[in-house]
Amino acid sequence: MARKIDLNSDLGESFGRYKLGMDEEVMKYITSANVACGFHAGDPVVMRRTVRIAKENNVRVGAHPGYPDLMGFGRRYMKLSRDEARNYVLYQIGALYAFLKAEGMSMQHVKPHGALYNALVSDEELAYSVIEGVLDFDKNLIFVALAGSKVVEIAESVGLKVAREAFADRAYRRDGTLVPRSVPGAVIHDREEVIRRVINIVEEERVRTIDGEWIEIHADTICVHGDNPEAVELVKYIRRRLEEEGIEVLPMGNFL
Repeated sequence: MARKIDLNSDLGESFGRYKLGMDEEVMKYITSANVACGFHAGDPVVMRRTVRIAKENNVRVGAHPGYPDLMGFGRRYMKLSRDEARNYVLYQIGALYAFLKAEGMSMQHVKPHGALYNALVSDEELAYSVIEGVLDFDKNLIFVALAGSKVVEIAESVGLKVAREAFADRAYRRDGTLVPRSVPGAVIHDREEVIRRVINIVEEERVRTIDGEWIEIHADTICVHGDNPEAVELVKYIRRRLEEEGIEVLPMGNFL
């Protein structure tokens, strides 16, 4: 039986006159799209356009809620109360759902963005708050969380299906967390190195850390980035190589 994996990408992150990413091209090679909901990026026009592009390419859509931080692109940490975190997430899911409903589509998953995503790994109270916001909307949504993190256990403990996520082009630390972008080597640019890591993650369930050690990792979905022409070619290459290896690439909702 072929190993199954989902390829996801963070899209819909343009805003007003400012264009970020190459959504039309990336959509051709992924199976799940995380669409920005207006807090860290995106706006109503961008959100609907992104949903339509996903529909045209048979890509499943999920909400990508972040901190209310347009200026910092959601990459700055914020101190939120439990009610704020829960309701900010619920608000953003609801905003995207409106456009999905208008286009005759359903929501597949929720994946927190940027600093919010990373903060959940070490802040259990925040993790519960964000997950409560998801439950408030729909307990059948898939929650995307960093593979091997406590967040996976928390989401599963309240009955959510979880997609454990790994990253194709990001370096890992020994504890399974991502190396901060400010650290040299945190982002991997070599195409062959990226694909080797992806194959190791999918077939061998392990990844080499920035220190050169192997750690175990089990992933249901791989995040690939596509915000420049070179990255689009990388996404295309990853998809082709996975299929050549006999790995079935399909939306997470099809097998979770």
